[in-house]
Amino acid sequence: MANNYVQEGDVINYTNASGSTITSGSGVLVGAWLGVALADIANTKTGSVQIANVFSLPKLGTDTIAQGANLYWDNTNKRLTTTASGNTLAGRAAAAAGSGVTTVQIRLNG
Repeated sequence: MANNYVQEGDVINYTNASGSTITSGSGVLVGAWLGVALADIANTKTGSVQIANVFSLPKLGTDTIAQGANLYWDNTNKRLTTTASGNTLAGRAAAAAGSGVTTVQIRLNG
């Protein structure tokens, strides 16, 4: 193996500076990446964040999402939306999710 290899790229280390604990399974914005905390990460501590694969995450309940649609992370409300303005591109819908549904399966951009 190359002597400059660091780690596989689907999971990265993230230091929580949010002021509160990030709970396992929560969306975590890491710069322009959306990831999912693999375990609770206490404030000021470092933990593992998955930045690839498919996860079910909260979404804006009024959005109707088609499979394959671009999804954006609303970091203020900690949920996915189809609204690009003011939000971060997070990935694409792995499955459709209608209005009134509060979660959507997302293929993360990582």
